[in-house]
Order: sequence, then structure tokens, then C-alpha cells
Amino acid sequence: MTQSQTNDGAGAGAVTTVESVPPQPQSQPQPQPQQQSNEMVLHTGSLSFSSHMSREDEEMTRSALSAFRAKEDEIEKRRMEVRERIQAQLGRVEQETKRLSTIREELESMADPMRKEVSVVRKKIDSVNKELKPLGSTVQKKEREYKEALDTFNEKNREKVQLITKLMEMEQLVGESEKLRMIKLEELSKSIETV
Repeated sequence: MTQSQTNDGAGAGAVTTVESVPPQPQSQPQPQPQQQSNEMVLHTGSLSFSSHMSREDEEMTRSALSAFRAKEDEIEKRRMEVRERIQAQLGRVEQETKRLSTIREELESMADPMRKEVSVVRKKIDSVNKELKPLGSTVQKKEREYKEALDTFNEKNREKVQLITKLMEMEQLVGESEKLRMIKLEELSKSIETV
């Protein structure tokens, strides 16, 4: 069967005339019963274009909504899977963080006494270095003073040796001078006696 439709200028549904058509050959596939019910036109009445389209729209809407819901369900399912994987990963990361923190605390507790001792020794070394610095300057100053004093001592000692040598020479001369004077005095004494 075929249906012919005419629309007037106002766009209202016009009367549909029904003509009988010879049956289709057997080689073409027969339409489904649902499609037949949607596409068949009753002999006794008329079917408006808007109601025919509203059924198609409804079917299309249902189909689109079903596809949309299926996609949304798939997205939600994937989202939940990813979220579960992230939660599991976060749990592992948290466990590893706790484990590393424990290891670090153990390492710090193991190295702590040695570090304290080393720190104390370093502080003592720094303190001794601070004390040694002025002492080193004092030692250098004293060494210079000692060298100067030693040079002065050696010079005075040489001068003393020279003076002692000179004194000894003078004593010898004095001794000879005394002998000469004694001889002179004896001569004078003899000369006086003879007068």
C-alpha cells in the first residue's frame, strides 16, 4: 500500500487517500511487525503526519537515551575503576612513606651518638684554635723579644770578655808598674840613706 499526502499553506494535515498496490515480490524482505504498525494506514481513517513523526521521535529519543545511559554507565564504571586503582596506589604510597620514615628514624637514632660526639670534639677543636691563635702571636712576639735579648746578651758577654781581657792586661801592667815603683822607691831610699 502507498499513501499520498498533500499539505495546504497553513501546514495542517490533509486527507490521505489510500490506493491498493499489488503485493511485493517474495524476494524482498518483509518489514517487521512494529514497523508495519507504524507505517500502516487504516483503510477507514486517516493518520496525521505529526502523530506518525511523534512515534518515530519517541523511538529515536528512547534509543538516544539508551545509548547515552549506556555510555554514562560505561564512563562511570571506568571512573570507579580508575578511582579504585588510584586509592590502591595511594595506599601503597602511604605505606611506603611510613616505612621510609621508620627507616630514617632508625638511621638517625643509630648515627645520633656518634654525631653528638663528633660535634663536641669539633667544638673543642674550634675553641682550642681560637685560644691558639693569640698564643701563636704571643709566641712569635716572645721569640722576637728572646732573639733580641739573646743578641743583646751575647753582645754584652763579648764586651765583658773584652773588658776582662783588658783588665787582666791592665793588672799585668799595674803589677809591672808597681815593681818599677818599688824599685824606684828602694833606689830613692838608698840614696836618702847615703846622704
